[in-house]
Amino acid sequence: MTSESGQWKRAESEAGEILAPVPLAERSIVLVGLMGAGKTTVGRRLARRLDLAFVDADAEIEQAAGETIPEIFERHGEPAFRAGERRVIARLLGAAPQVLATGGGAFMDPVTRANVAARGISIWLKADLDVLVKRVGKRGDRPLLQTGDTRATMKRLMDERYPVYAEADIIIESLEGPHEAVVEAILEKLEEFRAVHGEHADAGAAND
Repeated sequence: MTSESGQWKRAESEAGEILAPVPLAERSIVLVGLMGAGKTTVGRRLARRLDLAFVDADAEIEQAAGETIPEIFERHGEPAFRAGERRVIARLLGAAPQVLATGGGAFMDPVTRANVAARGISIWLKADLDVLVKRVGKRGDRPLLQTGDTRATMKRLMDERYPVYAEADIIIESLEGPHEAVVEAILEKLEEFRAVHGEHADAGAAND
């Protein structure tokens, strides 16, 4: 494990750093939503369209820890994973603008939500239960789906997380069909959001 990964346990009780706001034009695009919502696939396509780097927060966490996410859950527990996730996402948001795909539980953390609000434009890829169950069934390495009843677990996560995801700046329906259609919907909503909020957001950041 790397030196950063040795901090997983110690970081459990840390509140985490709150980042200072930046102007809207300097903010990353942050994709949130449940596993199976399409954040990685859509995020890669969106990054190409916006000429930005694409970053997967889960991959960055694994690199920092020197362990896979299932291994982190098993060896250190979910609280330690969430603390490390919070720290890694704060670091990523402090970098140049990018398209950032976050794990399903990341946006549930109040510190992470505050940092995304300060340094990003959050986009919730909202999918219905049938779509999510179909998509997540293709992978068997998700720690939260080791209960044996995928549909029940996904329904519980939807009930817990959807009210919080609804705080995102933009909500996009992630339906069955071409991912490019989702990307087009995001680009349209991004343009509208920036037109409405750009002047206000930039002024607020400048006054901090």
